[in-house]
Amino acid sequence: MSTNTLTRMDLNEAVFSEVGLSRNESSELVESILQKISDALVEGESVKISSFGTFSVRDKSARVGRNPKTGEEVPIHPRRVMTFRPSHLMKSRVERGGNS
Repeated sequence: MSTNTLTRMDLNEAVFSEVGLSRNESSELVESILQKISDALVEGESVKISSFGTFSVRDKSARVGRNPKTGEEVPIHPRRVMTFRPSHLMKSRVERGGNS
């Protein structure tokens, strides 16, 4: 497994080099897009990016869990979780190892 991670700075640099915006404009564009995605998810909306996948928020109900070490029952409170479902194109691309 690779230890490489794509960061905001990497996205900023990609926009800077490929689109031709200034570094500040590239950074503002990336931040704006990420903020828009975050805001939509906080509001409970799904975010669908064509040929990439869908981010959505699910409400999980309360349940009783078990501590695997002690076997003690522990209540798990209701919560909201974010999920990501990759598109079929993205799944295929990852399976091929990124080769087009």
